[in-house]
Amino acid sequence: MKKLVLLVAVLIGSCTSPKERIPDTMPAAQSSSSKMVVYQVFTRLFGNTNTTNKRFGTTEENGVGKFNDFNDVALEGIKQLGITHIWYTGVLEHAVFPPDDADVVKGRAGSPYAIKDYYDVNHDLAVVVNNRMQEFEQLVERTHKHGMKVIIDFVPNHVARAYQSDAKPEGVKDLGEGDDKAKAFDRDNNFYYIVGQDFRPPKSAMTPMGDGQFAESPAKVTGNDHFSATPGSGDWYETVKLNYGVDIQNNRTKHFDPVPSTWTKMLDILVYWANKDVDAFRCDMAEMVPVEFWEWVIPQVKAVNPDIAFIAEIYNPQAYRSYIEQGHFDYLYDKVQLYDTLRLLVNQHAKSTDVPAIQKSLLGINDHMLHFMENHDEQRIASKFFAGDPWKATPAVAVSALIDKGPMMIYFGQEVGEPGGVNEGFSGDDGRTTIFDYWGVAEHQKWVNNKLYDGGQLSPDQLALRQFYGDVLTLARTNSAISQGDYFDLTESNVALNNYTDHHVIFGRTDGTEKLIIVAGFGTKQERIKVKLTDEAIKMMGLDQNGQYIARDLLRSGTDVGFDAQFQFEIDVPPYSVFILKLK
Repeated sequence: MKKLVLLVAVLIGSCTSPKERIPDTMPAAQSSSSKMVVYQVFTRLFGNTNTTNKRFGTTEENGVGKFNDFNDVALEGIKQLGITHIWYTGVLEHAVFPPDDADVVKGRAGSPYAIKDYYDVNHDLAVVVNNRMQEFEQLVERTHKHGMKVIIDFVPNHVARAYQSDAKPEGVKDLGEGDDKAKAFDRDNNFYYIVGQDFRPPKSAMTPMGDGQFAESPAKVTGNDHFSATPGSGDWYETVKLNYGVDIQNNRTKHFDPVPSTWTKMLDILVYWANKDVDAFRCDMAEMVPVEFWEWVIPQVKAVNPDIAFIAEIYNPQAYRSYIEQGHFDYLYDKVQLYDTLRLLVNQHAKSTDVPAIQKSLLGINDHMLHFMENHDEQRIASKFFAGDPWKATPAVAVSALIDKGPMMIYFGQEVGEPGGVNEGFSGDDGRTTIFDYWGVAEHQKWVNNKLYDGGQLSPDQLALRQFYGDVLTLARTNSAISQGDYFDLTESNVALNNYTDHHVIFGRTDGTEKLIIVAGFGTKQERIKVKLTDEAIKMMGLDQNGQYIARDLLRSGTDVGFDAQFQFEIDVPPYSVFILKLK
């Protein structure tokens, strides 16, 4: 990794590189709060210490992680990052090869979003397969014992082509059971059908294990709303679309009265997992399911567990408010606005003033937005496709974590600069960590350190990076100005005054006596900038016009800055740096 100077200051002064100091303790937390800080982990990869990494390798060749790998030491190590919730990705049983047909399984390990049985867990994750549900329940119990909550996926839009539940409770009817396959659409069919045609998997997507002989007649519609018996390799060909009573091919007419069969079956599934003490559902492609379903189902699940949270994967900002206000979602992905903009800023392709514009567009729902700079769908920061160096995104991480009360999420390995695998199998070289293959995640494995979970194989640079994440995420969770306080922008006004270039995002957070100013520098060279507080900022922070103020960095740099009589200060901002400045 390229060694870059990092600045994380809460208005203090000049900054030193984090590689030069790693004190034992952070400043005392201001107060506890309910701000959610999520650690997404790909469950089958987390504890795997095998380094073979054979392309399309089997579990015997490449290894596979287990529920039990999340032992007390591992969980405490995750918690030390400031984490409140762990999203265990890939828990539900999904199609794998073998036993499922390779023609409709991506890779050997399969997509975690091609669910084969909603009432079961992935067999690969259990030490003793016949005890797999007990091992999952013990994982939930251990996570709770360490003061963290559990998130699992709910995949409402599509299932594996070979879906069949062997673990469903007595009296529960399976998806597709009773469907009239002679009809392309019926309100009470669970699937859509392409009548009179047989399904054909795309040859261009064949793995070395496939033979093109998978049989499905009549063909079911593919998960990404692809109404063809011959989907392409870019389609979600391994999945089939679920029918929520919307006749997609007939002007998307809605048939919701009486309640469609799929609605009641999915309610049963959600209640089943809520009763297993799961704390939240991350709902895959929630916007592909009608908002009326969420309006109906979420209150019923919350009647079972009032504290359970629902997180929507959603990419249409025009639909945000309806999925919160009508659909009752607690949190939504903020991908196409904040994530995309910060990624462009890291690579010098956006303006800093784009960030406050996003905050304005989300006025009233900011606290419902979940922020991230990595997840299983996005390219790794350290990959050649993104920044090539994990330190370059540290200002983006800080902005994501500190800009509002909404949740912040990181992806396992992000905190040590994992660059993503190369030529893993089905995934190929795409800058992501594979979700389709059995694999060892090399940089993350250095923290795992043969299951000591102590970072014993990490470089000093990686240890400093992990320290940075722990500091920022802990501050986000515990400092009342971040977790409970108000936001004000200083970017637009200072750019308008020509106080600095548009490579700097500056904003404040304030809550009573806790007053912070965040300076995030995305520039490629050091700049000395001037920052002037607006009248709004002075009023919101309750500053005395005759008072004298300094600010101190909360993130270990030892920096102090002083304000003049006009409530302005100057600061040297190195490349790709961030100050979190606390007013005194």
